[in-house]
Amino acid sequence: MRTPRNEPLGSDIPALRPPRNRAAGTEEATPERKCVLTGQNGSRDEFLRLAISPAGPDGTCQVLPDALARAPGRGAWIGVTRAQLDEALASGKLRGALARAFKGAKLSIPEDLGAMAEDALTRALLQRLGLEMRSGKLILGSDRIAQQARGGAIAWLGHAADASDDGCRKLDQAYRVGMDAEGSGLVGERLPLDRAALSVALGRENVVHLALADHGSAERVAIPLRRLMRFTGAHPAAEGTSPEGAANGAAHHAVVTG
Repeated sequence: MRTPRNEPLGSDIPALRPPRNRAAGTEEATPERKCVLTGQNGSRDEFLRLAISPAGPDGTCQVLPDALARAPGRGAWIGVTRAQLDEALASGKLRGALARAFKGAKLSIPEDLGAMAEDALTRALLQRLGLEMRSGKLILGSDRIAQQARGGAIAWLGHAADASDDGCRKLDQAYRVGMDAEGSGLVGERLPLDRAALSVALGRENVVHLALADHGSAERVAIPLRRLMRFTGAHPAAEGTSPEGAANGAAHHAVVTG
C-alpha cells in the first residue's frame, strides 16, 4: 500500500501535549503535517494518514487508513474526528481533497472509511499495549497499581471508559501522591475503550485499570493513543495525563499481574 506525502497537518481539535525530552526536561517539537480537509497544521503523531493500494486491473487504487503511518509511497493526512470524516465523505469534500493529494490516481473510497479508520487505530493501540504486556512493562490489577503508584513508580495510568468513578478516584489519588503532585489535578487517562475490549485484547479478565512504569513504554503507547483519541473526539482529562506527559515520573519497571 502506498502512503501519503509528508505535508504539514491540522484540525480544530485541541492537541495533546508533545513528547518531553526527559534529559533536558523540555518538550520536543514533533514533525507537523497538514490536514487535507481543514488545511490546518498539527502534530504528525496525532493525525491519521491515508494511503492508497497498488492499482488494480482497472487502474483503481483503494484509499485505506494507515494507522501506523508506515506504508510506503504517497498519501494524505487528516486531523479530523470520525464524525467530520464521515461528513466530508458524504459531501464529496474528501474525494476532492484526496484527488489533489493523490494526483493522477483513480481512487476508490470505501463508504465505511470512518469505521475502518477507527478500527485500525483501535487495533494499533491494543497491539501496542499487548506488546508492552508481553515484555513485562504493563501493570494490571487495582491493588498492584495503587501500591506502585503510591511509591512513585508509575509513568502512566489508564482507566477503561466504563471504569467506576470511585475506582478511578482512588487510583488517581495514589498516582498524585507518588508523583508528588497533590492538588495538581493530575489524573489517569480515560481510554476510549471499555473493559471488554481491553480484556479481550490483553487476554486477561476484567481489565479496568492499567499502568505503565517504564518511560519508554509510556512514550510508545502515546502515539497510537493520541491518534485514536483525536479521531474519536476524546481529550485528556487534565494536563499531564497523556503517557508522554506523565513519563517524567519515576522510572521503575513493573511485572504484569492478573
